[in-house]
Amino acid sequence: MLVNIFCEMDDFCKLLAKETGVNFLGVDHKRGRKSKLTWSEILTIIVYYQYSGYKTFKHYYIKHVKKNLQNDFNSLVSYNRFVELMQHAVIPLMLYFKLTGRGKCTGISIIDSMKLCVCHIKRCYSHKVFKDLAAKGYSSTGWFFGFKIHFIINNYGEIIDIYLTPGNVADNNAHLIDKITKNIFGKLIGDKGYIGLFKQLFEKGIQLIHKLRSNMQNKLMSNFDRWLLKNRGTIESVGNILKNTFNLEHSRHRSFANFVTNIFSSLIAYRFKPEKPSFGRFSMLAD
Repeated sequence: MLVNIFCEMDDFCKLLAKETGVNFLGVDHKRGRKSKLTWSEILTIIVYYQYSGYKTFKHYYIKHVKKNLQNDFNSLVSYNRFVELMQHAVIPLMLYFKLTGRGKCTGISIIDSMKLCVCHIKRCYSHKVFKDLAAKGYSSTGWFFGFKIHFIINNYGEIIDIYLTPGNVADNNAHLIDKITKNIFGKLIGDKGYIGLFKQLFEKGIQLIHKLRSNMQNKLMSNFDRWLLKNRGTIESVGNILKNTFNLEHSRHRSFANFVTNIFSSLIAYRFKPEKPSFGRFSMLAD
């Protein structure tokens, strides 16, 4: 897995350097001296953290990278220096995910959102790291303080797109839906939180499929659409993997840059996962 991640990151950094003319092959110190680590190695170490099993990056870097990966990275820097370099890794990680790391729409997509708590709800008024950025929101498990990550996957469990908002932004926000569905076509499956968006999405060529509330009139639904709706839980499985396996959510962030870095490193690590939750082929049912 480490070799696969490095090869992908190295090819991507070479492509960025060629297309933009920016030095993505090495890192420069403030005094103009060349860093020991290359961008390919920095991004690889950050993404590989999600596969390490460590819950804190500090323990991962000191106890695993410095001790066990010396042969793979010959010019490792100190932990404090690497934390400084991580501040500048946000843009390369975002570019990699947007340009290379996303799945393609197959005509069958699922939409959902996850809460990302940054502290306990009772400590929200004293929280300083995400002051004026995070917000109080409400989910099925109660009130929380933090952000929401809205995301869409295809039927193969690949993430098509994501959108990060404060915790108080509703799932059916019209502006949000317009942004996140710009590359979507065909059928879109969602939960009851997306009720009311059928007309907006239909005008874009997207058919919204969702469960009905108890006070809504029943509508006829094809067997294929009913089968798709039963598989909506696939996106919840993806969310569980992102949170429980790839450390998408934790409350130890000390800056917004590291918060975003952790999000995109989790998404990229999920991209390298060989087996993803999916509901496979559907052509026979569609017929």
